[in-house]
Amino acid sequence: MSTRIDARLWAADERTTVIGGEWQGGDGDQIEVAEKATGEPLLIMREASLEQLDRAVAAAKAAQPGWAARPADVRAGVLRRAADLLEQHHDEVVEWIVRESGSVPAKAHAAEYLQALDEFREAADLAERTVARPLPPHGEDASVAERVPYGVVGVITPWNVPFTLAMRTVAPALALGNAIVLKPDHQTPVSGAVLIGRLLEEAGLPAGVFNAVPGQGPSVGSALVTHPDVSMVSFTGSTAVGRTIATLAAPYLKKVALELGGKNPHVVLDDADIEGAAAAGAWGNFTHQGQVCMAIGRHVIAAPVLEDYAAELARWARGLRVGDPFREDVELGPLINARQADRVMALIEDAVAQGAELLAGGERRGNFVQPTVLKGVTPAMRAYAEEVFGPVAVVVAAADDEDAVRIANDTEYGLSASVHSASPERAEAVADRIVSGMVHINGQTINDNAWAPMGGTKASGSGGRFGGESNADMFTYTRWRTVRKDADRGHFVARPAVP
Repeated sequence: MSTRIDARLWAADERTTVIGGEWQGGDGDQIEVAEKATGEPLLIMREASLEQLDRAVAAAKAAQPGWAARPADVRAGVLRRAADLLEQHHDEVVEWIVRESGSVPAKAHAAEYLQALDEFREAADLAERTVARPLPPHGEDASVAERVPYGVVGVITPWNVPFTLAMRTVAPALALGNAIVLKPDHQTPVSGAVLIGRLLEEAGLPAGVFNAVPGQGPSVGSALVTHPDVSMVSFTGSTAVGRTIATLAAPYLKKVALELGGKNPHVVLDDADIEGAAAAGAWGNFTHQGQVCMAIGRHVIAAPVLEDYAAELARWARGLRVGDPFREDVELGPLINARQADRVMALIEDAVAQGAELLAGGERRGNFVQPTVLKGVTPAMRAYAEEVFGPVAVVVAAADDEDAVRIANDTEYGLSASVHSASPERAEAVADRIVSGMVHINGQTINDNAWAPMGGTKASGSGGRFGGESNADMFTYTRWRTVRKDADRGHFVARPAVP
């Protein structure tokens, strides 16, 4: 099998763009893709040009009808073969994710490799079970509701979970008969697109059905969103960029699926298991250095147990090892770049300057930030309202259950939430009043799988859901079809007079 992509060979090769089945170098600006822990270059590439984007969309548009016309079991077979091939390349895929995105191996394995396997296989099953639904007869006509693919789906994905967050759209959209033009983040083009394209190619996906155009957002991304032959856009990333994409797409009245940021509450009531809640809180806050849209954004803790909870959370933070995830045995790796590390440190410093108590962390070495716990954060501090996207735990006191609900909802976001209590009924009563797309009782906020409906509300998303049966609603539209044996001769009682 020819999918082996050695970093040194790829740095010389530079073919990270695929158009109509042809791998090629970009015609745009040069981009250096660095290993996030060391800053050393993994590869030097060029971004795709706007002319290449046009050709990619044209290739997808030409290939899509033939792909959609293939029987569901044929489309499913390609995706199942891609999953089988992925199993043969576990180590290579995990290594790319670790080095390109700064992930620790455990996250690259569980949240990306295993999740992508599930996405491929669930999408294959979805293709075979998505069939026309019979409706009551329409007079003399047979009547069905059938699923129709949108056509060309433009996909824009982020750097933090590059393999999975691309696969979450690519696999089901392909399964249901769409063609893809994927723009990965320019910081993670291999794990965010190249590996996916190579696997699909080897699995027998026809040329032109999958295309990839790496580039920076303001150029290639904007052109992809506004291209008249792109019928749907799927974007995962920040709320600020999501708003821009929605604005760009609005004049074209095309479907836009937005999965955006979060300020996810982790609510701990006064009867909760504090050690268990803090362990869940540490995992939900510090996983992948906090660079996850579903990461805990505020620990909303009942006042009577605040001190015990904060101390236990700080103990966890101080015990987590930070370092190079490719060469060291660590729990946290680097932040994605210096700009993000600067921003995280500024949020910490602002909170401390305004009176927050620093219980752990607060230190930086290059792009590595120590897991940090801030107690006594108030609405006046930036860390209270802003999505941190870094390893910073924001601990806020709640007077009672009602106050916990108020604080949990005191945000423009509504992605995920978790509530801890010894009484599941009490936790559910609180959870019922939190405005979020997902909620987990006695768990934490980072949960995802290929079958569950994943998405947010308010400023966390556009209302659609990824996962399982929801993917049929996301990547197809429903068309009413009626069939009768003889021509419909109309419904007028008398034939119109001839002048």
